[in-house]
Amino acid sequence: MNKTDNSFLNKSQFGDDFLWGVSTAAFQIEGAHNTDGKGSSIWDVFTSQKGKIKNGDHAMTACDFYNSYQNDIDLIRELNIPNFRFSISWTRIMPTGIQPVNQGGIDYYNKIIDSLLAAGIEPWITLYHWDLPNDLEIKGGWTNRESISWFSDYVTICAQYFGDRVKNWMIINEPSIFTGAGYFLGIHAPGKKGITNYLKAMHHVTLATVAGAGIVRNQVPQANIGTTFSCTHIEPATQNQKDIEAAKRVDTLLNRTFIEPILGLGYPQADLPVLKKLNNYILENDLNNLSFDFDFIGLQCYTREVVKSSLLIPYIGAELISAEKRNVITTDMGWEVYPPAIYHVLKKFNEYKGIKKIIITENGAAFPDILTNGKVYDIKRTHYIQDHLEQILKAKKEGLNVEGYFVWSLIDNFEWAEGYNARFGLIHVDFKTQERTIKHSGLWFKDFLS
Repeated sequence: MNKTDNSFLNKSQFGDDFLWGVSTAAFQIEGAHNTDGKGSSIWDVFTSQKGKIKNGDHAMTACDFYNSYQNDIDLIRELNIPNFRFSISWTRIMPTGIQPVNQGGIDYYNKIIDSLLAAGIEPWITLYHWDLPNDLEIKGGWTNRESISWFSDYVTICAQYFGDRVKNWMIINEPSIFTGAGYFLGIHAPGKKGITNYLKAMHHVTLATVAGAGIVRNQVPQANIGTTFSCTHIEPATQNQKDIEAAKRVDTLLNRTFIEPILGLGYPQADLPVLKKLNNYILENDLNNLSFDFDFIGLQCYTREVVKSSLLIPYIGAELISAEKRNVITTDMGWEVYPPAIYHVLKKFNEYKGIKKIIITENGAAFPDILTNGKVYDIKRTHYIQDHLEQILKAKKEGLNVEGYFVWSLIDNFEWAEGYNARFGLIHVDFKTQERTIKHSGLWFKDFLS
């Protein structure tokens, strides 16, 4: 059977209430970096620094979604996609991160929300997708405890202006990635390094997630509130006890550190001793403000990691064995193509009794596009999506909690430190002309959803 004929997989197998959507992020698609009063974010600053982004790429224009949003919403409707996840740029709403509010930013997102609703597409807002106002970073950013109140004020404004029409809210996107890459490794904005920066940011982001969720709950009573986590299936390189223990530490870091406190379980310090250093930053009432009863949890899974013990790696004593060294099939990001990872992640997170509903809020792949006679062929991406949906369906048939799937991403975009080198979109973007072309994967998804 030719997998791309769509006969092996049917939308109805997932049930009538299963949610289907596509995800994006403001900084990666909007462009218009200083338009209509927008302030500068940490990513605006980071991308302006030489050597930070592959090929010297920047996101000043990106996909020009700021000006092309109506055309792109028309494409979402054409693809039969009923749910659209997008993020709010904090610096469009509050250019310096704090008052005053920029009416131009409010007007822009009102237009997007209204256009989506007019097209019969449900808006799903992510309040923070990594683009912290740079004026706040100058004050310490997420390492500053005041970040909790800064974020709370921003969330209050968003709920006030958009809560009358938007039901679905995600508070913070992938905290483990932007704190780890941005405040420990320094390879993402704001480019800070060190365990102290990381631990402070981790704790303040967790408190801010709960504070933000509480504000949306109070201001938008009927809201469906979630938050999203990057998740990776972890396996030890061997059954040697040291490798098994190393894999457990990596699993704790990547999969448990952020979700367990919000579920009321506290930080998993016993399984990752370096987290005991967090006690230096935990104040008296913090433990009472670390958890929230979310309506759903968004999981974002792309691959698996294989881990071996390594005494050379500080704090964690473990090393990832790259997919290249393991001689496996990879994406353009160098990530292993391993569809069972998403099944294992669902199985793992189903063990948490405090999770009411799980939605896969990101899954997708960067592969080369082949452009021929005005068409874009990306068969590998189509297969990747199909194979992962098969694994999700397997989990669902076993009774595991999974109630939605959002593809990353709608269109090719600015992929952070990778620049425009990695294409994830269902829709191809010519970054010189901004012309959009629906890819084979997009056409397949359209047929699947029809």
